[in-house]
Amino acid sequence: MTVAEAALGRVRGVRRFVRAFTGEAKWDEYVEACRRSGVAPVSRREFERHRAEHQERSARSRCC
Repeated sequence: MTVAEAALGRVRGVRRFVRAFTGEAKWDEYVEACRRSGVAPVSRREFERHRAEHQERSARSRCC
């Protein structure tokens, strides 16, 4: 393994972590679940709107 390959692997790992931490990976998981189920996914905008509404209603997402 070259130094460049090792660095690229680290960058990919950090990217994967950041996407999971910020919730960005949720869209990919949703689309994959729809594909497996044979259901057409809603638009990205609708998905994000629903996700934001859910977070606002969720007691876990509140600071106070």
